[in-house]
Amino acid sequence: EAEATSLKRIHPEGLFELKIPPRPELKPYRLKISYKNGNEHIRFDPYYFSTQLTEYDQFLFAEGNHHRFYHKLGAHPVEIDGVPGTLFAVWAPNAKRVSIVGDFNYWDGRKHPMQILGDSGIWELFIPEVAAGMLYKYEIKTGQNEILLKSDPVAFTAEQRPSTASVVTELNGFRWQDQKWLEERENRDPLRQPINVYEVHLGSWQRVPEEDNRSLTYPELADRLIPYAVEMGYTHLELMPVAEHPLDGSWGYQVTGYFAPTSRFGTPHEFMEFVDRCHTSGLGVILDWVPGHFPKDSHGLAGFDGTALYEHEDPLQGEHKEWGTLIFNYERNEVRNFLISNALFWFDEYHIDGIRVDAVAAMLYLDYNRKEGQWVKNRHGGRENIGAIEFLKQLHETLFHYHPGILSIAEESTAWDGVSHPTYAGGLGFNLKWNMGWMNDTLRYIEKDPVHRKYDHHLITFSLMYAFTENFVLALSHDEVVHGKRSMLGKMPGDDWQNFAGLRMYLAFQMAHPGKQLTFMGTEFGQRDEWSENRSLDWHLTQFPDHQKLQEYVRTLNHFYLSKPTLFTNDFDWTGFQWIDHHDQDNSVLSFIRRSADEVSDPDLVFIFNFTPVPRD
Repeated sequence: EAEATSLKRIHPEGLFELKIPPRPELKPYRLKISYKNGNEHIRFDPYYFSTQLTEYDQFLFAEGNHHRFYHKLGAHPVEIDGVPGTLFAVWAPNAKRVSIVGDFNYWDGRKHPMQILGDSGIWELFIPEVAAGMLYKYEIKTGQNEILLKSDPVAFTAEQRPSTASVVTELNGFRWQDQKWLEERENRDPLRQPINVYEVHLGSWQRVPEEDNRSLTYPELADRLIPYAVEMGYTHLELMPVAEHPLDGSWGYQVTGYFAPTSRFGTPHEFMEFVDRCHTSGLGVILDWVPGHFPKDSHGLAGFDGTALYEHEDPLQGEHKEWGTLIFNYERNEVRNFLISNALFWFDEYHIDGIRVDAVAAMLYLDYNRKEGQWVKNRHGGRENIGAIEFLKQLHETLFHYHPGILSIAEESTAWDGVSHPTYAGGLGFNLKWNMGWMNDTLRYIEKDPVHRKYDHHLITFSLMYAFTENFVLALSHDEVVHGKRSMLGKMPGDDWQNFAGLRMYLAFQMAHPGKQLTFMGTEFGQRDEWSENRSLDWHLTQFPDHQKLQEYVRTLNHFYLSKPTLFTNDFDWTGFQWIDHHDQDNSVLSFIRRSADEVSDPDLVFIFNFTPVPRD
């Protein structure tokens, strides 16, 4: 039995003292704590254990170059000196005190105050016998003596909404089966590969009406969504944000848990299984990623230590009034480090194949959606957000260094030059960009009565004036089927027959046009209603002949695309395209040739489109 030594009370409020030998002679010891009510607790003393973050870790983080700092910050089940427990670390440089609170200490901030590491602003504590699955938060005493309860910015799991605690999580242990996929990805040029993306909102692709209309889980989605996408001939799934978010109505674009796949649909290992099964089935996985802004929820990043830590202090720089969200302070090394490490985390730990960065224009321009007097000029007197520009360049240099062959896709709605060009050529470093101009112009054209299309012929041809200035994705995304814009089928003019004929024509034109492909779920079978995050797609429509035929048509079109390298090996160069006739506006007829990068092996393809319901010779 272990030797017991009594501590000397040196203050009536409960301060005790014991002189212990120097650390080389000291072994982990337990404290036996007796309370007035007769209860006794025996536990290891967390303050016996030395700090684990090195001075080099702290230096790299402060410099903004600790690329995998998620290995150090957050909550990590580990064993130290033979004692199992969890190592906690959090960045809160302006806090007076930070404590860990949770089920294991009755949410009492007096029990586990953390130790600050020099002037790094990082607080750390190892708590023995705290295990995976336990709930926790950080209790932060601010400089104004206010007490805040914050979720862990680097938590790997969060409680299901509306609860907001973080969950101690062991990420290790999943047995991946996708090594062949990853090796092939690393050695190929994705821009010369077929990319036909099926954009999905996991919570509404299908639901279970018999069980209170709940969403599918990650395992159920793996069983249903993956085989469907493969059968339909898609190459990638693009998932609207899966990082934890409190509000369903944000569609995932207001993130509070950047390192946690949402617990709405299951566990981290179940999401790993979903990605793994995508890869072993031949599907890539792209995640929507939101480094442009974050919500003001009290448990999140906003005012994290009582100060503007992740955001700018000046609301003219730190707030999107229209969205009610805060803007990251890209000038701060630690904030850039947080975001870059987060992006790398999804590639490292979840084996994803790409990110689609939301609202890039809002990051690039200081006056985005702002009137005169509502924004602050940069140090050169301009409107460009220099910090965001440098962040995006650093992000891409880091990502492509560690993971060649991946995709980084920009949703960028302006004419910013070089969005999808490499940083060494002066670009932002993305390798693909959504073609918002093509989408807007062609939708305006296709929504017109065919009789009147000849007066706006330029709308269907203008995209070829700039089609090769960037590496474009032709995206028909979720944004085009909400807020009164109607479904893709509903945009088509005329009666029901004309609606289906128009959509078939438009999807074929999208496929033939230079650029990678993306369509939102439901488009492939003719969803009639606008999309809503609160309900399933109307899968019952596929029982009706017109919808069934459209679905079969899209499947055939997708597989035709996969079988024709001419359609994807030369998307971003004029040598891959030649007009035959783009002047026949009176008949609304277009014709052109697509050419492969390998003209010897892959034949040219000729396309002729008649955008009226009138037969032409």
